[in-house]
This record gives sequence, structure tokens and C-alpha cells, in this order.
Amino acid sequence: MESRMSDVPSASDLRELADQSNAWPFEQAKAIVARLKKAPKDEVLFETGYGPSGLPHIGTFGEVARTTMVRHAFRVLTEDKIKTRLLAFSDDMDGLRKVPDNVPNKELLALDLGKPLTKVRDPFGTHPSFGEHNNARLRAFLDTFGFDYEFASSTAYYTSGRFDATLLKVLENIDKVMAIMLPSLREERAASYSPFLPICPRTGAVLQVPIVAHDAAAGTVSYDDPETGERVTVPVTGGHCKLQWKPDWAMRWTALGVDYEMAGKDLIDSVKLSGKICSALGGTPPEGFNYELFLDDKGQKISKSKGNGLTIDEWLRYASPESLSLFMYREPKAAKRLHFDVIPRNVDDYQQFLEGYPRQDARQQLVNPVWHIHAGHPPAADMPVTFQLLLTLVSSSNAENAETLWGFIGRYRPGVTPTTHPKLDALVGYAINYYRDFVAPTKTFREPTASERAALQDLRDALSQLPADVSAEDIQNTVYEIGRREPFLNHKKLAKDGRPGVSLDWFNMLYQVLLGQEKGPRFGSFVAVYGAQNAIAMIDGTLARAG
Repeated sequence: MESRMSDVPSASDLRELADQSNAWPFEQAKAIVARLKKAPKDEVLFETGYGPSGLPHIGTFGEVARTTMVRHAFRVLTEDKIKTRLLAFSDDMDGLRKVPDNVPNKELLALDLGKPLTKVRDPFGTHPSFGEHNNARLRAFLDTFGFDYEFASSTAYYTSGRFDATLLKVLENIDKVMAIMLPSLREERAASYSPFLPICPRTGAVLQVPIVAHDAAAGTVSYDDPETGERVTVPVTGGHCKLQWKPDWAMRWTALGVDYEMAGKDLIDSVKLSGKICSALGGTPPEGFNYELFLDDKGQKISKSKGNGLTIDEWLRYASPESLSLFMYREPKAAKRLHFDVIPRNVDDYQQFLEGYPRQDARQQLVNPVWHIHAGHPPAADMPVTFQLLLTLVSSSNAENAETLWGFIGRYRPGVTPTTHPKLDALVGYAINYYRDFVAPTKTFREPTASERAALQDLRDALSQLPADVSAEDIQNTVYEIGRREPFLNHKKLAKDGRPGVSLDWFNMLYQVLLGQEKGPRFGSFVAVYGAQNAIAMIDGTLARAG
């Protein structure tokens, strides 16, 4: 769809509005602007980190998506006068510590424990190494979203010598680094800790061994081989050593001049320690914030190795990329469940934000999530049917094919076809997949009580008297009218016309008894799309089943 171009404020007007906005990407971007006032630069570097010890998950994507939103906000605040780059950095030189639970051919990985991820065999058999396989999966997904980023490999940066100068600086300041790190370590760990991890020339493994000597002038460290006892001296440059991850993070910030990097809440202490090391090396720690973690359906932190969260591919089987971006935009400092049941709400909420955008003034638009999701140019909204309504249609009609669903849609919205509305066609496919995988296996119908049976009979009779061309709103009013009878009348809640309202129990009953689900769309809209006669037949079937 074409982006909306009318009533677009000038760059200076937009900057002024953005400077007053409290949307979180602008708040983050303002911190970078303040940073530049202290130390001006011609280019600002944004960075995200990825640990490819497991397959990429949505949390990884979220960090890139959120950082991209901050980057765009910064460009607006500076009227795009300062060059920016986004570096997606993979820590693929880390040693493989354990075999992930969610990969095939685990025995292959077990043979390579301890080696850098780019030296571990690929259990999928598609790439030279496990690290390169996971890097490719990450890049492929980021590319489908059209992110403007540069990919960086820790292995490539270490072995090419790109980090050599800063690694030598770490060696020269090793006492300062140790003074920062040791208080944070357990006594046993502190006794053998070194910021340098030699790559064993004999086995290729990343060694966590005590460094018995170091020579800043020669640029080397020495250790005793844990198996042979031989003293080994290796340079800290050229990929012969890597750093422990907190010093490594600080070294990277210093070497590359990173200006912005966010991290999970579980890394607050790590960010502080790495920031101190960065300062000790003569660098300036980047701006950023600590976002809350994603939780699975049991409230546990999602993990790449456990595979207990949604994967990127899974979300995209059931919903649009934009809905995932909305999930990431919302409340980044609040812990959120990342489970299948959050998908429908984010799909429909995205459409609501999109539909509301043209009615907002420029100031309001800057706090609308779709402005940040689409980098200031949201497409025109054109989704005549909600995701929740499609799910209910599939569920009520057992129409597990797109043709049947489009039959309902075409009658409800004449002229709307898969050709005229390709995004709706995609939504139909998402709804069918979601229904098959999550709704159908758990679908159960509650039997109505005697009073509920009477109310359903009243609703059936009322629907049968409506004209063939009745609107969704008139159907909804009929549903309300039946619900304004005991036992569903809510005397405490008043409707717009001043009459007593309807208890939620009325609508919950309709969903549970007629549709076999706990919640659903606006019932009048459902009947309008499904057809009044089909709805009457559904009620008849329920009454016969429960009779």
C-alpha cells in the first residue's frame, strides 16, 4: 500500500514535535543527542548483540526492531543531518558450553564442546559451522523485515586484526580490568580469573585457564596447558585469544565507538561493569536502557537453548510482521508473556492503531506505535475484517479453507477479494493456521443453564425477525436487547441511552455455549459476516444438543 503523504510536517516542525514527545524511542534518542553535545561526532553507531549458541528467537529480533525505532527517532531529532549505522554483532567466537535442546544431531555438537561456535560442526548440515548456520538464520529474518543494518562476526573481527589495537590496550590495562572484575566474582572464580581466554593451539578450544604471565610489550599471555602441563605463550591479537564476555563487550564499545546499545534487565550489572572497563580503556560507554525480559506461558525467561519461547518462524506462521513489531514497541520496560495467546490481540490492535492514525494530529501521531513501526510513514488502513472475527468464523463454520472464508467475507463486504485486499488474504491464512494449531485442539462447548437456554431461544427468535439486509450495528443492538433481561441485566452499568447495561456474562455465555471458546469478536459483526440464518442454525443445534 502507498504511504500517506498529505499533511506531512516539515523536518524542522517534526523535530520540534519530536523533541516534545514522550514516546520512548524519542526519549532514548534525546539521550544520544545530549551525548553528542558533549562529544560531537560525524557518525553515530547503534549496536545490537546476538549470541548464536542457539537458534535466533524473537527476543533477538526485538532488540534490532527497538534499536531501529530509536535510530529513526534520532534521525528525526537531528533532521537526518548526522550519519547513522546499525551493527548487528554476533558473538560467534564464544565457546560452545552445552548442547542446545532444540537441534538435531546433538551428538555432533557434543564432540565440539568448548570450541568457538564458528568451529562447531553444523548439526543441520547446511553451513560450515553451527555459528554460521545461526548467523544465516538471523540475517535471513532481519532481511525479510527490510532492516537497514550491517552484520558483524566476532570471529571475523578478531581474526582479521580489527580488534588488535584495543586488545593490546586491554593487556596494557589488565590490572585496571582485574580491579573492576574481581569484586564481582565468587572467591573460587576470582582465584583463576583472567579477562583473556586463549584459543588452544592443540585442540582449538576456548580455554578458561589462569594466565600465569603476561607481557604487554610483546603482546602475549602465557598459561599452563590443563592436559599436558606445558607452558604455552600466545599473542592476544589475531584471533589467538578472545576476551571474557564483559571485558569483550567493553573492548568492542571502545574499539568501534558504539554510541547506543540496549540490553535485557538481567544484564544491568554486566552493563555497569562493562561500562567501567570501557572507561578504563579510554572509551565512553554507550547510551541505552535495560528492557524487561520475555516470559513463556509458565512465566519463565525464554531461552535460546531451551527453545521455550516463540520462534520467529512460529509468529510469522500465525500473524503479520507488523503485529510482531507492535508487540516489541509496547512497554519495553515491562515483562511480557511471549506465548501464542498474545498474537490475536496484537494483530487486531495494530489495525486499530493504523485506522486511528489519519484522525490524529501530528503530535498524537508521534506517540502512535504505527508511526515508529513504519518509520514515520504508516500505510493506509484497509482491513474490513478483524483477526478475532476470522478466527471465530473458522471455528463456528469449521471452514478450514480460504475459499469458504472468502465466501463469508464477500457477502459481508461486496467487492472485497483476495486480489483487492492481499493483506486480508494473508490474514485469512494466518487465522486458519492459528485455528488448526491452537483453537481446535482445545475447543470445548459449555452446556447452557435453563435460564441461558431461554435467552438463546429469545435471541434465535429475534434474529429470525430481522430483515435480510440488516446491518451489523442493528444485529448488535438486538443482541444487547436480549441481554438486557435477567439474569444478564446489569443495573449498575448504564448504556449510552441511560438504560441498564448488559453483563459480560451474557457475551461470555454466547462465546462459551455457541462457539466453544472463552472470548470472541463483537457478536453483531460475527453474525453479519457469518449470516443470520447460519447463526440461527447454530443456536438451533446448541438447543437441540442441550435439550
